[in-house]
Amino acid sequence: MRVGKVARATAETDIRIVFDLDGKGHSTIETGIGFFDHMLTAFAKHGFFDLDVQARGDLEVDAHHTVEDVGIVLGQALAQALGKKAGITRFGTAFVPMDEVLVMATVDISGRPFVACSWNLSNEHLGAFPALLAEEFFRALAFNGGITLHIREIAGGNTHHLLEAAFKATARALADACAIDPRVEGLLSTKGRLG
Repeated sequence: MRVGKVARATAETDIRIVFDLDGKGHSTIETGIGFFDHMLTAFAKHGFFDLDVQARGDLEVDAHHTVEDVGIVLGQALAQALGKKAGITRFGTAFVPMDEVLVMATVDISGRPFVACSWNLSNEHLGAFPALLAEEFFRALAFNGGITLHIREIAGGNTHHLLEAAFKATARALADACAIDPRVEGLLSTKGRLG
């Protein structure tokens, strides 16, 4: 079973995540930030990941610590679930439209963390979630998961639509990259290692 279970507690947050790469898209998400819960639920559903996120953070300060730290723990759980990465497809790309918006996400489970987000985000708040925190989440996920992640806005518009398309596209690209390909012997790398 490719399941990652990680708990992390700091003076600012207390987070527990169970991440099953080979699930059905079931999720239980409780971060205290409604829009973020909605995005993580969409991430699980469209990646066919079973995901349990229990997060308590210093929301009386703001949402930053909680969002970033969930990204950290989710990335760690992803890395744990992938284990030695043997047999994985490694690369995945997805385009997701959301009404007027179109977003592309592409993933390489490379062991070399990198994030490039090319989008027009304002400082708009979606409930208690500042839109600019999305990039902090994806950066924390990628750097702790050991993945290269590119997110590109092809057509823009409503911020809610843009972020939802980004979460869904990232989930679909990640699901493809994590998939087992029976043709892959060991690691899909000419170097014989990832990273």
